[in-house]
Amino acid sequence: MTQQRYDRIAFVASPSPEAQEALAALSGFYGNHDTETADVIVALGGDGLMLQTLHRHMRSNKPIYGMHRGTVGFLMNEYSVRDLHQRLAAARTTPINPLLMRATDIHGKEHQHHAINEVYLFRQTHQAARLRILIDGSERMAELVADGVMVATPAGSTAYNLSAQGPILPIHAPLLALTPISPFRPRPWRGALLPNSAVVVFEVLESHKRPVAAVADHDEARDAKRVEVVTDRSITIKMLFDPGHSLEERILREQFRA
Repeated sequence: MTQQRYDRIAFVASPSPEAQEALAALSGFYGNHDTETADVIVALGGDGLMLQTLHRHMRSNKPIYGMHRGTVGFLMNEYSVRDLHQRLAAARTTPINPLLMRATDIHGKEHQHHAINEVYLFRQTHQAARLRILIDGSERMAELVADGVMVATPAGSTAYNLSAQGPILPIHAPLLALTPISPFRPRPWRGALLPNSAVVVFEVLESHKRPVAAVADHDEARDAKRVEVVTDRSITIKMLFDPGHSLEERILREQFRA
């Protein structure tokens, strides 16, 4: 198999001193091209910076390779100044389709945002949210009373979803995780696994009395009335990982952590 060449590299970095030092060192070795003309984008920082970079360039069709210069580095490769061209050429591609959230608020305004990790609904006040859940047009739960609920992708299944006791999904599994957040009624319900072709709709009951926010990764719509979540197959994000350190391998390892 012919290796892909990435001669023109664009570096982006978080504002932390560690990331900025790496930016200066790597730019000195390899140059720093504009993101529009580069063959590949290299993100320097943690998972937060990687998510920002994926969002900013998700329609560019450019592969994105992260190096860990931040706090959490689940989505990043190890940092090294040496042999970057060789590492990029040998990297494995993990394609990701983001979620598309369409949220309609109580005033009738529609908000559209993409999510790479998850879309979640969460109560805005001290009162629990009351939600109706429909899958592909069929009611599956007439009433969920909880702090909230989320739809997580395989890439995001080890993030907020895992903290909410949701399942870890293999990166190539054609699945989404539907996970409640602190459910009160029905208390035993722990969520569901859905095909990634599913159209998930949440209707907010008593939306004026019990206001709910809808969040796609970091984009928020307040006072949501109805939220639809689908997989956006018109966008494919290409993430690059070093051989032996793929996202698939990391997710598998995460399931055996003590």
